[in-house]
Amino acid sequence: MASDLSGLFVVSVEQAVAAPYLSGRLAEAGARVIKVERPEGDFARQYDHLVHGESAYFVWLNRGKESVCLDLRQEDDKALLEEMISRADVFIQNLAPGAISRLGFAPERLREANPRLITVSISGYGEDGPYRDLKAYDLLVQAESGLSSITGNQEGPARVGVSVCDISAGMTAHQAVLQALFARERSGEGRHITVSLYHALADWMNVPYLQFAYGGKTPARSGLNHPTIAPYGAYAGSDGKEVLFSIQNEREWAILCRDVLGREEVARDPRFDSNSNRVANRAALDDIIASVFGTIPRDEIAERLEAARIAYGRVSTMDDLVAHPQNRYVEADTPTGPVRLLAPGALVDGHSPAFGPVPALGADTDRVRGEFAPAGVGRARS
Repeated sequence: MASDLSGLFVVSVEQAVAAPYLSGRLAEAGARVIKVERPEGDFARQYDHLVHGESAYFVWLNRGKESVCLDLRQEDDKALLEEMISRADVFIQNLAPGAISRLGFAPERLREANPRLITVSISGYGEDGPYRDLKAYDLLVQAESGLSSITGNQEGPARVGVSVCDISAGMTAHQAVLQALFARERSGEGRHITVSLYHALADWMNVPYLQFAYGGKTPARSGLNHPTIAPYGAYAGSDGKEVLFSIQNEREWAILCRDVLGREEVARDPRFDSNSNRVANRAALDDIIASVFGTIPRDEIAERLEAARIAYGRVSTMDDLVAHPQNRYVEADTPTGPVRLLAPGALVDGHSPAFGPVPALGADTDRVRGEFAPAGVGRARS
């Protein structure tokens, strides 16, 4: 895996999450990735300092890259970037709308000079449409895309707890770049790819969109309860910790009542003898479940559910996640020492990828200047 994209050269003028996600996945697969940072660095370096002085976001997204500091207001630094792009296979950027073209690096010009080049522009709302010039950050797009309206509970909307819009844009861009590389092997031609946070997340919103546009149904904010199946939700044990379980059919419902709740007669109660009736009488059903679960610690509830072959999941705290027995780990070096991370989701032939180090700010600037300095241009500032 670590050599799948060996020989591929990627230049990325990037910051924050979406573009670094894309370039990080390419680096993970063996591509050489030069991360171009402003002299003060990618601002994601300062999101926090919780990973023994490093930013959690930065450590996650920037393994295996080279860091080069350039001031693109300076002509010699612009010339250096031009030279790097002239040799690149992929050029990525996610600056503010229009900024890369104002700096002289419009993708159409770059591809005229290098037809094999794949250019990627990641933005908030895309390159056309009335919102194209708006600034966009993850939580803003969660709201704008409608995701917030279906996330939360009866008390109101809630933020998805990770940067889901940025991550979906990075994933979408990664898919598009791999497809473009495959197509280039056949055609010899690169292409220009645009991905926006809004459109990447809007694609993920297609089910609620279709339900509303064609069926007039607005999905309810249901917290940790399924809106149309009962019981399917989270319930607290006697220790205050929650377990979430799902009943999918009447056989499972009868088993739950007999083997987990110890209340076999509840299965025959006319209020609860079908899913529709259970949904209609959810409050009374929840009271019965809570009266039993409230006397048992969460992990014992989980044991009962597992023995009964009822699908469940603990509502894990961060303590639970850190100690979760199903975790896989990988390690990456950082400027302040090694860090153990949760492994990526895919195994290939039973193995997770090996990661390169997280670069210090400007760690590779001098070496890259020497490698790519255009003829007649002196050594620029470090």
